[in-house]
Amino acid sequence: MSDAPLLRVLGLDHSYGARIACRAIDLEVYPGEVLAIVGESGSGKSTLLNCLSGRLRPHAGQVLYRLRSGEEVDVWSASEAHRRMLSRTDWGMVHQNPRDGLRLRISAGGNVGERLMAVGARNYAGIRSEAAAWLDRVEIDAGRIDDQPRGFSGGMQQRLQIARVLVSGPRLVFMDEPTGGLDVSVQARLLDLIRSLSRDLGLSAIVVTHDLAVARLLAHRIAVMRGGAIVEEGLADRVLDDPRHPYTQLLVSSVLPP
Repeated sequence: MSDAPLLRVLGLDHSYGARIACRAIDLEVYPGEVLAIVGESGSGKSTLLNCLSGRLRPHAGQVLYRLRSGEEVDVWSASEAHRRMLSRTDWGMVHQNPRDGLRLRISAGGNVGERLMAVGARNYAGIRSEAAAWLDRVEIDAGRIDDQPRGFSGGMQQRLQIARVLVSGPRLVFMDEPTGGLDVSVQARLLDLIRSLSRDLGLSAIVVTHDLAVARLLAHRIAVMRGGAIVEEGLADRVLDDPRHPYTQLLVSSVLPP
């Protein structure tokens, strides 16, 4: 991992009326690093993810992203057009419900190819070939390239969404409960896929999850949120095996066996 952070978050705040969702958040994410943000429902982790990914403007603070040129830009001081460009090129978003990240009425190949076209690809044969290769990479039979994803299982839809996101070579991927709502056996297969792809591609990722087993499997570091604040942060094994904050101790003891 590089010495320079890919993403820096400084003093980020967001609230909904009187309810504080995020307060004084400071974070860093490095190239090739997976950071898991964990906490119970209502802790603010999804709001934080939306603020980091350009989907929700924070009320205070900065989200600083390092471009491929090495220049660091303030995401929320940049133009809307610049944020859209980042979302098409450098960033990807994997939704908990894959239907939020797919176009259900176009083919599986079209879903993957559309992202390639967004970054400038125009050769139909090349786009179709790349889409087929990515379907195979996420363990979907390339023979289903012309099938619509609304006929796929939930696990297949999630794998297709991952192919759609990763085909354009993003540097930073945001994942919101990527295995939520799936059967346990499907979850295990999907987690293995995500872990191998992030390692092979050298991806940076921010993963929001309430499942500490998911965090242990995927993340290098973990940030624990409660009441809109980060109460503990550290290497994944240290946080889960030797939690320091009373809330983290309670969280770990309630879901992980001793």
